[in-house]
Amino acid sequence: MEPEVRMFLLTIVQCISMILLWMLVHTLFGIKMGLLFPDKGLTIWHWVYYLALVASFVLVFVYVRKKVRAIPRFDLDREDV
Repeated sequence: MEPEVRMFLLTIVQCISMILLWMLVHTLFGIKMGLLFPDKGLTIWHWVYYLALVASFVLVFVYVRKKVRAIPRFDLDREDV
């Protein structure tokens, strides 16, 4: 397999894996442990969860954006474009 294609596919797999891991962690803490839906009012743990949710989303977004920008552009080498 060509190195550029391998890097492209590896980047896609890494980005999907990071997003799925983020979703899995926040599903576990949010829904399964009851932090996403406050039944009896907001506690400090709800605020910590919401802050961690937003902060980790920003970090995952920056990670994916950095990885996508590192993907080789296949059409830039052509002169007839």
